[in-house]
Amino acid sequence: MKTLLVIAPHAGLAEAIRAGLDPGQFRVLHHLESWAAEPLLRQGSIDAVVVDADLTDVRPIRLIEHIRRASPACPLFLYASTSQWEWEEEAYLLGVDYILTKPLRARLLHSLLERGGSWRTSPERCLPPPASPHAAASVPASVAPHAPALNALRDCAGVLAHSLQTKPLLHEFLQLMREILGVNRAAIFLRRGDHSQPEPGSNPPATSAWPVPAMEAACTLGIPQQLLNHFTLSFRSGIAGHLQRDARILRRGSPEAIADPDIQREFELLGTQVALPIFDREGLLGIMLFDQRLTGDPFAHADLSLIFHLLEELGLAIRNSRLHDALSGQHAMMTHTLDQLGSAVMVIARDLNILSANHAARRLFLRGGNPDRSLTFTDLPQSLGSKVFETLRSGLVPEPARGKLPGTGDALFRMVIRPFQPRGKTQPEAALLLIDDITEADRAQQMEIEATNLRLVRRMAEQLAHEIGNSLVPISTSQQLLTDGKDDPATRKEISSIMGDSIRRVGRLARQMQFLARDGLRRLESVPLAQLIEEAFQEAHTQNPRGSAHLQYNSGGQPLSITADRAGLRHALAEVLLNALQANSADQPIEVVSEQETHEDGSRWVRIEVRDAGSGFDEETAKHATEPFYSTRTVGLGLGLTVTRKILELHRGRLEVCRATANTPSTVRISLPEMAG
Repeated sequence: MKTLLVIAPHAGLAEAIRAGLDPGQFRVLHHLESWAAEPLLRQGSIDAVVVDADLTDVRPIRLIEHIRRASPACPLFLYASTSQWEWEEEAYLLGVDYILTKPLRARLLHSLLERGGSWRTSPERCLPPPASPHAAASVPASVAPHAPALNALRDCAGVLAHSLQTKPLLHEFLQLMREILGVNRAAIFLRRGDHSQPEPGSNPPATSAWPVPAMEAACTLGIPQQLLNHFTLSFRSGIAGHLQRDARILRRGSPEAIADPDIQREFELLGTQVALPIFDREGLLGIMLFDQRLTGDPFAHADLSLIFHLLEELGLAIRNSRLHDALSGQHAMMTHTLDQLGSAVMVIARDLNILSANHAARRLFLRGGNPDRSLTFTDLPQSLGSKVFETLRSGLVPEPARGKLPGTGDALFRMVIRPFQPRGKTQPEAALLLIDDITEADRAQQMEIEATNLRLVRRMAEQLAHEIGNSLVPISTSQQLLTDGKDDPATRKEISSIMGDSIRRVGRLARQMQFLARDGLRRLESVPLAQLIEEAFQEAHTQNPRGSAHLQYNSGGQPLSITADRAGLRHALAEVLLNALQANSADQPIEVVSEQETHEDGSRWVRIEVRDAGSGFDEETAKHATEPFYSTRTVGLGLGLTVTRKILELHRGRLEVCRATANTPSTVRISLPEMAG
């Protein structure tokens, strides 16, 4: 019977393997972590290892390394639902035999296990093959004692790229180099983190404020700290300048070093003999220096070449560490910034894990609970959580919502959900949830609206009282005249004219109030435009009767018709024409021009322009002409163009008051769709 070890955070994979394989041939053990099964692996009691991990970061790689250290020859299977090619390649290089995708296919696993029956080898198979006498004789004596250690160091080099703590890494690295190479002094200099590498051929400004590119000591062994406090390697000369130009190993006794006094001085001050560049596959990141072996034996070229490539892995590890520090700093700054906001901010991943939640979010959703515990998706109200879930699945952006949340009393909140969808992706990777408490703002807005309405009512009451009072004075006077001269035909005619004007003013005022109170159109019908304009002119002429006033209408020969609320649109046009009559002199005609327009979307519109010969609208008057109670005359409420704008907006039209110039007359432009409904 073969023993399979399943290392997985959950027992699901182990149960699936037990159900899919013959229990008479395979015994399945399950452990959460590899260290718990390390004694079994070292004793050789395991026939194969199955790991459940997604190859998307470094954690599975470290798990594989731990398993391989405990049992180098044991067959290793890895099940993953998600993987990236670079991590998959790294897993194969570390000794994974097969990478399989979920779900479990029992027949395939059984076939691979049967095929791998010969993988369990004797200890002799794990040893390297014996070298031939000729090969042993060809190895230099200075290399042979250190070759096993250097080979072991090379096997561990891949681990360096995953370290995220620079100082401990450099310290352990130098200690390891000191033991393997047998040196007493060693130092690693790194480029200053706050200055970038100068571009080749660039000439930095020759000012005292421009920093000199240099390297500072990051970790040393056997070198006095007092010296390093005031010592740097400049890129303009010396060791750093040479390695910047010629990226090769530099020995103190080499001809180029002997010919350069600065290089000799730096080697002598540090007490070192060899300098090797540290690259991160993009540029020179640092320099490692060390002295001779304690035995006095020189370093062979093979030794230094191997160390050179090992330092490249160290450079990658340092770069990763710096990137990690930068990201950690940015994350800490962003977290601190979000915590200072009064708004609740949350970032929810596609798997519904909470990636980030600021203090305001925890206070909002952890009421009555432990405010220090992590926020989970289940802490969200069901109505809000369902909207977030739908956004993560569909990628659609919902409209901002206003409402209340459970446990917050009468508080009112504004909730905004925005998906994070990278380019080229069909679905979002996360969603941003932003919640603002707008209780006070909404209350203040309501109070402002109420105050505005009260001011408007007060002003309207004052204006209405004034206008009705002005209309009642002639009626009251006419009543007295009628009593005194009721039998005089001339007096009766004058009284009739006065009372007629007052009745027309009151009637117009009543109609304006009615149209302002409407929220929609009453009855739509197709109306010939020429007939509608003629009716509106007659209504305006009734309000301002002048015997010589006449209408000059030009439609360009087009028999235009429009679908509209006939009574409402007639009153809107009458208000514009009445303004023109009041601005014109008695013998000047009112000019109306209409034409049909077709917009880019294919819709057809009718444009109507009303022109008069008055002084026209200046810039200030044109700006405020449609505002309620705005008038340049001493009589009237100033609601004519306000009512016109309201009626046109109900017809989905527009009103434009054009400023008069020396070359153009006073013009009011009306635009209406042919199908207003």
